[in-house]
Amino acid sequence: MPVMGKRKKGSRFDRIVLWGIVVSVVAIALLLWGPFQKMRKAPERKPPVAGKKQDREGREHVITAVIAVVIDDLGQDLKPAQEVLGMPDRITLAVMPRLPQSKKIAELARQGSREVLVHIPMEAKVRAEKRDAPGTLRLDMTPMEFIAAVNEDLDSVPGAAGINNHEGSALTENKQAMTFLMSELKARNLFFLDSLTNAKSTAFSVAKEFGLKAAKRDVFLDNESDRPAKIRKQFDELTRVAKQNGRAIGIGHPHPATIAELRKWLAKIDDEGIEIVPVSALVK
Repeated sequence: MPVMGKRKKGSRFDRIVLWGIVVSVVAIALLLWGPFQKMRKAPERKPPVAGKKQDREGREHVITAVIAVVIDDLGQDLKPAQEVLGMPDRITLAVMPRLPQSKKIAELARQGSREVLVHIPMEAKVRAEKRDAPGTLRLDMTPMEFIAAVNEDLDSVPGAAGINNHEGSALTENKQAMTFLMSELKARNLFFLDSLTNAKSTAFSVAKEFGLKAAKRDVFLDNESDRPAKIRKQFDELTRVAKQNGRAIGIGHPHPATIAELRKWLAKIDDEGIEIVPVSALVK
């Protein structure tokens, strides 16, 4: 069998190999040159332009942050809900279940294209009221009683987009109870807003485990409901949080002082670059 011997330096074979390498390098350079030129000439991407909106007088404002405002505890009387529905901005109504006007308020909100939450009462460590509100979810319920109560609560406020908790410092801390609750919400494709009445609440984390859209309250607006100056300060805090984070959720109640301060605050937020959105725009 013949064995290939050593080739002489400068042989024809070496020249062919060398030319092949040169041609390959040139071809690769040409292939890379086009995309490189495009990369060099491509303009820098500009950051997205902030949204804009017109105020009631037709003036245009740049939107720098969005806020959802929720008014809780509706359902007993029509008047507080009508005051909220009469406001030009998209305030979210949180309606308590099984009260005399729960269904009527939900219907009025639907007609006015406003978002509604079911404001479900949940067991608290220290009760603000002397007795449980209708539809309260309690830790001493059996699973069947608990699930039946959840569904009756949801059925009493038709058309709701999600729920938030009324009180609930005891119940939201209990992961098993929250598991039963989130299972029912998932079946109905509802989101959960944690009012955060307890810093140890498991509600938000359990909601996320179920793949639900969820959010947490940022600011309580009227813990001191009879002190307008304090409420005003809380609205300022809501604005500050929104500007810092680009978004915020505030929760208040239909107290006269809260409604009055809400009207004043809404009148000036256009100049602050704030847009009011429903809670559903902020859950994720």
